[in-house]
Amino acid sequence: MDLEKRIDCNEFTCAILPVVNKQVLRMGIAGNYGLVSSDIEWVAERGANYWLTGRSYAKVTEGIKRVISRNREKHVVAYLGWGFFGSQVRRNVERTLRTLNTDYLDVYKLSWLGRASFDSRGVMDVMLKLKEEGKIRAIGTSIHDRKRAGRLAEDSNFDLFMIRYNAKHPGAENDIFPHLNKRNPAIVSYTALAWGQLIKRVSGITMEPWPGQSLEQIPPLTPELCYRFVLSNPNVHLVLTGPKNREQLKANLDTLHQGPLGSEELGWLRKYGQQIRLKKKFDYIP
Repeated sequence: MDLEKRIDCNEFTCAILPVVNKQVLRMGIAGNYGLVSSDIEWVAERGANYWLTGRSYAKVTEGIKRVISRNREKHVVAYLGWGFFGSQVRRNVERTLRTLNTDYLDVYKLSWLGRASFDSRGVMDVMLKLKEEGKIRAIGTSIHDRKRAGRLAEDSNFDLFMIRYNAKHPGAENDIFPHLNKRNPAIVSYTALAWGQLIKRVSGITMEPWPGQSLEQIPPLTPELCYRFVLSNPNVHLVLTGPKNREQLKANLDTLHQGPLGSEELGWLRKYGQQIRLKKKFDYIP
């Protein structure tokens, strides 16, 4: 597959992000694992336009700045930051606007809501004021408490939810997705590979033959299958990828050329993910 050309938009590769109201490639870029600014410019030329940024994303900041300066309205900049106090949120927003030389952030995400950020009246009042001032266009959060996320999806000021969703952790299908119809918030998924657990061989796993067309020896899963599992769900507007280098970035981007998985393939992946969940547990995260 020739990745030296721009990815064409279709129902699988692109989506309109609610509230932000921009078309995005359904693979957003998180540059805190090894990418550098030249990688941001490379992938932007191929259609990527959702950029996650924050205090730990310094190596790609200049790349994001250069990319958005060419056509700001075609790019989505999402800041992931703490929110203990409203004044902290305002400082983060205004500092980032200066750093990126932009008039607004598309999204400000309160990181780890309930653990490292507060959904307090003071914080939310400042977020709403920043939105009114045009300095942010949407209020978002990353959240691990799925049941709470479902309640907030139905009734809150949050416009976007960054959630964990993968073949090992498909609980959003019951706890979050059924609650989206009332307000239609944006859904951004991350950790498609379950922190790499889905692509590493695990002993004691027995599976029936893979039902799809593939020459890969699975299990374990390939990154492509992990991303396609997430993107095959129409409730997910985009999935984040955090590659370590451009080679991984190229391979992950190629996922968008493959299209959605079939029902048998999705069923197989859920069964595999369930076995991995029994083997690899994180008790501190629901």
